[in-house]
Amino acid sequence: MIRINEEIAIAPDEIRETFIRAGGPGGQNVNKVSSAVQLRFDARRSPSLDAEVKRRLEELAGSRMTRDGEIVITASRHRTQAANRRDAMARLVNLIAQAARAPTARVATRPTSAGRARRRDDKVRRSRLKRQRGERFDADE
Repeated sequence: MIRINEEIAIAPDEIRETFIRAGGPGGQNVNKVSSAVQLRFDARRSPSLDAEVKRRLEELAGSRMTRDGEIVITASRHRTQAANRRDAMARLVNLIAQAARAPTARVATRPTSAGRARRRDDKVRRSRLKRQRGERFDADE
């Protein structure tokens, strides 16, 4: 089992890995060895995640999620396949852990009286500046 947090663990058979050739530096080796990893996780059909986590995960994944609800993570930062596997898995675990955290509700607050006074003063100052840009300006206004 792959531990996400205290409540969520994903079975290894829910994740599919395919190895592809990576671009970038590496000389001729890059054309011969499939060191990049493409990790696929079917988030919509996963029995490990509850509906709320799935909804937040879909929001967070963005373009990494296919129309079928599968999250695709491609890792090719490192030159070895093993390092790319670890990187892809860590990114998936991090993404799911982020989705598992419920967002904190915003508590509405009112501006302080000093804050309101500052805002009014700024508006007066800005108004005076704009009035000065006109054809004629009277300091008494």
